[in-house]
Amino acid sequence: MRSLILFFSQFPPEIATFFLAMTPVAEIRLSLPVAIFRFHLPAWEAIVWSVAGNMIPTTVILLFGGQFHHWVEKRSGFFFGQAWARHLASVQKSFVKYERYGLVGLFLFIAISLPGTGSYTAAIAAFLLGIPVAKSWPYIFAGVVVSALVITSVTVGLDKLF
Repeated sequence: MRSLILFFSQFPPEIATFFLAMTPVAEIRLSLPVAIFRFHLPAWEAIVWSVAGNMIPTTVILLFGGQFHHWVEKRSGFFFGQAWARHLASVQKSFVKYERYGLVGLFLFIAISLPGTGSYTAAIAAFLLGIPVAKSWPYIFAGVVVSALVITSVTVGLDKLF
């Protein structure tokens, strides 16, 4: 993580926060504390840049995840195909307890802000469950916003949030 933060430190703070939020493993759980403590951005600005950066790849996954999945099934070699299948199984396993709640489950899955419950995983779960983008995107977006507020609250305390 340190090398990732050092790499993005060469950019303006807003752009660095935006790109840190796009990283698959860290997402906003890393970008918000780094933006606030290392880049000294105000909490509201860190939230805006982090949510924006996180939602771009999430939207791409929602729009093209199904097509990518079909492409991998037809054209990938053994190694990548097996890795993709394991990843999908992992997503299904982590989302199973939220599946019965449908769209609200997508929201809750992201809003709880635990490792492995980010917007990328929720977007993959949405296309695996066949939830249309127009229905899933608002719930995922709302979950990301709530998650950002939770993470920021934990990071700086409620008195500095507003």
